[in-house]
Amino acid sequence: MKFRSALTALALTVAPGLAVLGGAGDALAAQAAAVTKISHATATSMFREVGITWSSSGNCSDRNNATCTSFAQLNLATAQGAQTLKRASGCALNITGGTETGHASGTYSHWNGYKLDYGKNTCVTNYIKGNFAYIGLRGDGAPQYQSGSGNIYADEGNHWDVLYYNCGGC
Repeated sequence: MKFRSALTALALTVAPGLAVLGGAGDALAAQAAAVTKISHATATSMFREVGITWSSSGNCSDRNNATCTSFAQLNLATAQGAQTLKRASGCALNITGGTETGHASGTYSHWNGYKLDYGKNTCVTNYIKGNFAYIGLRGDGAPQYQSGSGNIYADEGNHWDVLYYNCGGC
Protein backbone atom coordinates (compact mmCIF):
# COMPACT_ATOMS: atom_id res chain seq x y z
CA MET A 1 0.00 0.00 0.00
CA LYS A 2 2.88 2.38 0.71
CA PHE A 3 4.25 1.76 -2.78
CA ARG A 4 0.91 2.65 -4.40
CA SER A 5 0.62 5.83 -2.31
CA ALA A 6 4.13 6.86 -3.29
CA LEU A 7 3.43 6.21 -6.98
CA THR A 8 0.16 8.13 -6.80
CA ALA A 9 1.90 11.08 -5.16
CA LEU A 10 4.62 10.94 -7.82
CA ALA A 11 2.08 10.79 -10.64
CA LEU A 12 0.20 13.80 -9.27
CA THR A 13 3.45 15.71 -8.86
CA VAL A 14 4.67 14.91 -12.37
CA ALA A 15 1.27 15.35 -14.04
CA PRO A 16 -1.07 17.49 -11.92
CA GLY A 17 -4.74 16.84 -12.64
CA LEU A 18 -4.04 13.38 -14.04
CA ALA A 19 -4.28 10.26 -11.91
CA VAL A 20 -2.82 7.11 -13.38
CA LEU A 21 -3.43 4.51 -10.70
CA GLY A 22 -6.58 3.01 -9.27
CA GLY A 23 -10.05 2.69 -10.73
CA ALA A 24 -12.00 5.25 -12.71
CA GLY A 25 -13.57 6.63 -9.52
CA ASP A 26 -10.13 7.17 -8.01
CA ALA A 27 -8.93 8.89 -11.16
CA LEU A 28 -11.93 11.23 -11.32
CA ALA A 29 -11.69 12.06 -7.60
CA ALA A 30 -7.98 12.84 -7.89
CA GLN A 31 -8.59 14.88 -11.03
CA ALA A 32 -11.37 16.90 -9.39
CA ALA A 33 -9.11 17.65 -6.42
CA ALA A 34 -6.10 18.61 -8.57
CA VAL A 35 -7.61 21.06 -11.08
CA THR A 36 -5.97 24.38 -11.87
CA LYS A 37 -8.34 27.35 -11.93
CA ILE A 38 -7.78 30.33 -14.23
CA SER A 39 -9.13 33.86 -14.37
CA HIS A 40 -11.59 35.29 -16.86
CA ALA A 41 -8.74 37.34 -18.40
CA THR A 42 -6.51 34.28 -18.82
CA ALA A 43 -9.32 32.29 -20.42
CA THR A 44 -10.24 35.05 -22.87
CA SER A 45 -6.58 35.38 -23.84
CA MET A 46 -6.38 31.64 -24.49
CA PHE A 47 -9.57 31.75 -26.56
CA ARG A 48 -8.42 34.76 -28.61
CA GLU A 49 -5.15 32.96 -29.33
CA VAL A 50 -6.98 30.33 -31.40
CA GLY A 51 -9.90 32.39 -32.70
CA ILE A 52 -12.64 31.29 -30.31
CA THR A 53 -15.32 33.92 -29.70
CA TRP A 54 -17.81 34.26 -26.85
CA SER A 55 -21.07 36.07 -26.30
CA SER A 56 -23.73 36.57 -23.65
CA SER A 57 -27.32 37.67 -23.75
CA GLY A 58 -26.47 40.36 -21.18
CA ASN A 59 -23.25 41.46 -22.93
CA CYS A 60 -21.32 40.98 -19.67
CA SER A 61 -18.96 38.67 -17.79
CA ASP A 62 -20.21 38.76 -14.18
CA ARG A 63 -20.05 35.23 -12.73
CA ASN A 64 -23.01 35.97 -10.44
CA ASN A 65 -25.33 37.10 -13.26
CA ALA A 66 -27.03 34.35 -15.27
CA THR A 67 -27.31 36.54 -18.39
CA CYS A 68 -23.51 36.92 -18.55
CA THR A 69 -20.85 34.57 -19.91
CA SER A 70 -18.04 34.30 -17.37
CA PHE A 71 -14.83 32.30 -17.32
CA ALA A 72 -13.85 33.17 -13.73
CA GLN A 73 -12.74 29.96 -11.97
CA LEU A 74 -12.68 27.99 -15.24
CA ASN A 75 -10.49 24.90 -15.13
CA LEU A 76 -7.32 25.26 -17.18
CA ALA A 77 -8.03 21.87 -18.79
CA THR A 78 -11.47 23.13 -19.88
CA ALA A 79 -9.95 26.16 -21.63
CA GLN A 80 -7.32 23.91 -23.20
CA GLY A 81 -10.08 21.51 -24.27
CA ALA A 82 -11.81 24.36 -26.09
CA GLN A 83 -8.53 25.18 -27.83
CA THR A 84 -8.11 21.51 -28.79
CA LEU A 85 -11.64 21.38 -30.25
CA LYS A 86 -11.02 24.55 -32.24
CA ARG A 87 -7.67 23.33 -33.62
CA ALA A 88 -8.90 19.80 -34.39
CA SER A 89 -12.20 20.80 -35.99
CA GLY A 90 -11.20 24.00 -37.75
CA CYS A 91 -14.75 25.18 -37.02
CA ALA A 92 -15.91 28.57 -35.81
CA LEU A 93 -16.54 28.26 -32.05
CA ASN A 94 -18.63 30.71 -30.07
CA ILE A 95 -18.91 30.11 -26.34
CA THR A 96 -22.34 31.03 -24.98
CA GLY A 97 -22.01 29.63 -21.47
CA GLY A 98 -19.17 29.44 -18.98
CA THR A 99 -18.91 29.48 -15.21
CA GLU A 100 -21.74 31.90 -14.51
CA THR A 101 -24.63 31.05 -12.24
CA GLY A 102 -27.84 29.66 -13.71
CA HIS A 103 -26.64 26.25 -14.93
CA ALA A 104 -27.34 22.88 -13.32
CA SER A 105 -25.33 22.17 -10.17
CA GLY A 106 -23.03 19.24 -9.43
CA THR A 107 -19.37 18.36 -9.18
CA TYR A 108 -18.78 18.43 -12.94
CA SER A 109 -20.75 21.61 -13.57
CA HIS A 110 -20.36 24.96 -15.29
CA TRP A 111 -19.97 26.68 -11.90
CA ASN A 112 -17.11 24.35 -10.95
CA GLY A 113 -15.29 25.05 -14.23
CA TYR A 114 -15.81 21.75 -16.05
CA LYS A 115 -18.31 22.83 -18.72
CA LEU A 116 -18.67 25.22 -21.62
CA ASP A 117 -21.63 25.79 -23.94
CA TYR A 118 -21.02 26.38 -27.65
CA GLY A 119 -23.45 27.88 -30.12
CA LYS A 120 -24.42 25.29 -32.72
CA ASN A 121 -23.31 25.46 -36.31
CA THR A 122 -23.13 22.82 -39.04
CA CYS A 123 -19.34 22.51 -38.90
CA VAL A 124 -19.20 21.83 -35.14
CA THR A 125 -22.16 19.46 -35.23
CA ASN A 126 -20.71 17.47 -38.14
CA TYR A 127 -17.30 17.32 -36.45
CA ILE A 128 -18.71 16.03 -33.15
CA LYS A 129 -21.07 13.49 -34.73
CA GLY A 130 -18.43 12.35 -37.22
CA ASN A 131 -15.53 11.94 -34.80
CA PHE A 132 -16.97 11.05 -31.40
CA ALA A 133 -18.86 7.98 -30.22
CA TYR A 134 -22.59 8.24 -29.59
CA ILE A 135 -23.12 7.07 -26.00
CA GLY A 136 -26.87 7.46 -25.60
CA LEU A 137 -29.25 9.97 -24.11
CA ARG A 138 -28.53 11.97 -20.99
CA GLY A 139 -31.15 11.93 -18.23
CA ASP A 140 -32.80 15.01 -19.74
CA GLY A 141 -32.97 13.42 -23.20
CA ALA A 142 -29.97 15.20 -24.74
CA PRO A 143 -28.01 12.95 -27.15
CA GLN A 144 -24.42 12.53 -25.94
CA TYR A 145 -21.16 11.90 -27.78
CA GLN A 146 -17.85 11.01 -26.15
CA SER A 147 -14.42 11.93 -27.48
CA GLY A 148 -11.53 9.50 -27.36
CA SER A 149 -10.16 11.38 -24.35
CA GLY A 150 -13.43 10.93 -22.43
CA ASN A 151 -14.96 14.42 -22.70
CA ILE A 152 -18.72 14.44 -23.24
CA TYR A 153 -20.60 16.55 -25.78
CA ALA A 154 -24.37 16.85 -25.20
CA ASP A 155 -26.65 18.23 -27.91
CA GLU A 156 -29.07 20.47 -26.02
CA GLY A 157 -30.95 21.58 -29.13
CA ASN A 158 -29.72 25.12 -29.67
CA HIS A 159 -26.20 24.59 -28.27
CA TRP A 160 -23.57 22.00 -27.34
CA ASP A 161 -23.01 21.47 -23.61
CA VAL A 162 -19.48 20.11 -23.21
CA LEU A 163 -18.08 18.43 -20.11
CA TYR A 164 -14.29 18.55 -20.04
CA TYR A 165 -12.63 15.98 -17.80
CA ASN A 166 -9.33 16.86 -19.49
CA CYS A 167 -7.84 18.99 -22.26
CA GLY A 168 -8.62 16.49 -25.01
CA GLY A 169 -5.05 15.74 -25.99
CA CYS A 170 -3.55 19.21 -25.80
